[in-house]
Amino acid sequence: MMLSYMAIIVIALLFLFIGANKFIDGAVIVARRLGMSSLMVGVVIIGFGTSTPEIIVSSLAALDNSPGIALGNAYGSNIVNIAFIIGITAIISPIIVQRKVIIIEMPILLITAIISLILMYNGSLSRAGASLLLLLFVAYMSYTFIQSSRASTKSIMTPMAETPTHSDENKHSLIKPILILLIGLIAMMIGAKGFVFGASSLAKLWGVSDLIIGLTIVSIGTSLPELFSSIVAATKRQHDMALGNIIGSNIFNTLVVVGIAGVINPIQAIDPMIIRRDIPVMLGFSLLLLIFALSFKKEYRISRIEGVIFLILYIAYLMLLSKTL
Repeated sequence: MMLSYMAIIVIALLFLFIGANKFIDGAVIVARRLGMSSLMVGVVIIGFGTSTPEIIVSSLAALDNSPGIALGNAYGSNIVNIAFIIGITAIISPIIVQRKVIIIEMPILLITAIISLILMYNGSLSRAGASLLLLLFVAYMSYTFIQSSRASTKSIMTPMAETPTHSDENKHSLIKPILILLIGLIAMMIGAKGFVFGASSLAKLWGVSDLIIGLTIVSIGTSLPELFSSIVAATKRQHDMALGNIIGSNIFNTLVVVGIAGVINPIQAIDPMIIRRDIPVMLGFSLLLLIFALSFKKEYRISRIEGVIFLILYIAYLMLLSKTL
C-alpha cells in the first residue's frame, strides 16, 4: 500500500514538473510579446505561474478538510523557496538584486507575512480574514501593473501608424503560447490532485500529522517549478527573473494560496506550531534575505557563501521538524 502511494506521488510530481515547464514556456512568450520587463515576468508570470501547483494543492486540501496540508503547503513552500531554492541558485550563480526589489518587493513580502500571522494569531482563519488577503493581492497586482505600464510607456515609443498589421499579427502569435499555457495548467491540476491524495494517505499510514507532510513532502514537491525556473534564470544571468520568481511566488502563496484555502473552507483550528514555529521561521528567512542583499557590498547581491548559509539553515529547520514526528 505504501509503495502505491509513493508511486502516485512520484507520478504526480512528474505531471507537476512537466506541466509547470509548459505553463512557464507559454506564459513567458505571452508576457514578452506584450512588452513586459524581465522583473515583471519574474514576479508576475513566472512567480505566480510556478505557484499554480500550490494554489491547486491547497484548494483541494481545503475541500478535503485537511487544513494542515493547505497551510503547511503554502508556508512550507515559502520556506523552501527562500532557504533551499535561493540557497542552491546563489551557490550556482550569485544573484544580483535590483534596488527596486530591495525597497519595494522585499518589504511587501515581509508585510504580507506579518499580516497573515496577525489574522491567524487567534488560532483560526475566518472567511473574512481570508478575503482580506485576497483583496491585498488585488491591490498589490494593481500597483504592479500600474508601475509596469508606466515603465513600458517611457521605454517603448512605437508609432502605431507605421505598423498597421502588428496588432493582428500579435493576436495570432499569442494563440500557440496560450494553448501551451493551458496544457501545462491541466497537467498541474492532475498532478496536484494525485499529490494531495498520495501525501494525505501517507500521513495517515505513518501516523504523521497533515501539517508535517504539508511542510515537507508537499511543499518541496510543489516548489520544484520554482527551483527549475530560478536555476535556469540564474545560469542565463537573468537575475531579475531568478529572484523575482521567488518573491512573486512567496507573495502569491501568502495572499492567494492561503486566502483561497480560507475562503473555500474557513479554518477553525490552526495547528499552533504554524503560528509559533513556521510563520516566524518564514519571516526570519525573509528578513535574512533582505539583510544579505543589503549587507556591506558594492552591489546588492546574494553571494555563494550566503547561499550556503541558507541551505544550512534549511537543514536545521528540517531537523527541528523531525523532532515533532
